[in-house]
Amino acid sequence: MSKTSRRWLQEHHNDPYVQKSKEDGYRSRATYKLLEIQEKDKLFKPGMTVLDLGAAPGGWSQIAAQMVGDKGRVIATDILPMDTLDGVTFLQGDFREEGVFEQLLEIIEKDPIDVVISDMAPNFSGNRSVDQPRSVYLMELALEMAVETLKPGGTFLVKIFEGEGIDAYRQQVKQHFKSVATRKPDASRGRSRETYILAKQFIQRRG
Repeated sequence: MSKTSRRWLQEHHNDPYVQKSKEDGYRSRATYKLLEIQEKDKLFKPGMTVLDLGAAPGGWSQIAAQMVGDKGRVIATDILPMDTLDGVTFLQGDFREEGVFEQLLEIIEKDPIDVVISDMAPNFSGNRSVDQPRSVYLMELALEMAVETLKPGGTFLVKIFEGEGIDAYRQQVKQHFKSVATRKPDASRGRSRETYILAKQFIQRRG
């Protein structure tokens, strides 16, 4: 095991959010990032339809399902498997593939999405010149899916990693939303380049 991997494991085991997620019955520490953003920005309301991209192991879907309630709906997708969650419809597969994308649209059933959330991240190699383009690619995929599925006025929350390509990405997001802000939850590790773009009031363009 590399020195970096050992350090990550030690940090993970000592992380208060990891311990708290086990105590609270949540699937991951990432849950607290979304809870903090929800508390500040009120993304979810009862009855909403939410699309969760890169959902496994399900921490964000868990929160979204609680917030939208029985009359709401959460649709989650990931390449990795995910254990069943009440109130969540899960599709395993790569939505870049046409067959999986069509399945996803069938699940949505032409019912526009109120909120698209994405906590997707690549498998990091430790080489920033390789990792950053991979992460930007996932952000662009998430934005494309949001533009494809959001209802007018909808909301988009996406994880980003500050670095090359992010200024251009923010400009892309601003083309589709009236309000674009950055969020850095306390549960995000301080030394991490991870932040979130929160885009509200989706502008649906015709034609």
